[in-house]
Amino acid sequence: MYRTRRLATLRRSLRLLRSFGYEQFRPGVFYRGLARDTRALLGALSADLTGAPLAGKRVLDVGGGPGYFADAFADCRYVGLEPDASEMTAAGLTGYGAVRGDGAALPFRGGAFDVVYSSNVAEHVPDWRAMGEEMLRVAAPGGLVVLSYTVWLGPFGGHETGLWQHYVGGDFARRRYERAHGHPPKNVWGKSLFAVSAAEGLAWARGTGQLATAFPRYHPRWAWWLTRVPVLREFAVSNLVLVLVKDGVLVKDEVLVRDGARG
Repeated sequence: MYRTRRLATLRRSLRLLRSFGYEQFRPGVFYRGLARDTRALLGALSADLTGAPLAGKRVLDVGGGPGYFADAFADCRYVGLEPDASEMTAAGLTGYGAVRGDGAALPFRGGAFDVVYSSNVAEHVPDWRAMGEEMLRVAAPGGLVVLSYTVWLGPFGGHETGLWQHYVGGDFARRRYERAHGHPPKNVWGKSLFAVSAAEGLAWARGTGQLATAFPRYHPRWAWWLTRVPVLREFAVSNLVLVLVKDGVLVKDEVLVRDGARG
């Protein structure tokens, strides 16, 4: 994990946190920056865990939105999947590999992609485990599955409704936002925003038998130990990254494909 850990600097963490201020009123600035960071992160994970560069690989972005990530993955065979037609066209972007579909029922054959990732989507779907299983299904043997999501009890769990209101409750945060702004939040509790804990994500990933590593996305590497501490991680790990290797066995710092997996 040398390359991935080297990427996780304090400067990067501060840059990502500052970018959140642009999400609501300048989404292009926010999402393009996040896309570049995601490309760098997946490139490092690919090199560390598969021994091969990301360039040229078949990459599926589950919840790709309006296509902000496509440019960052121009050197890959990129496909963005999005269930909402209005979201796909929200930015007016065209010319990228976009497919409309449900993350819990991916419209692709098994083993179709070398890398399958989802960035900040799990907390927006009612059955994120089904989405995770589908991501594993369409990954090729030895391929990467990367699921990054916002932890509910972290400071950003309530998304645009505020940093503390969701601790009182999702409905409270929604109502308070509506009173303050005169309209519902984009992410509505119980409809497009759900509580996903760090413990739930880790339990699911371990249960697959294919978890290679897990760490906080926006933290510098010296703070990754927070992921290992129950309760504390729910509040201190704002975004959890789960990295799985399809049909892989982690041996020390290397991942080996199980015998017969390619058959």
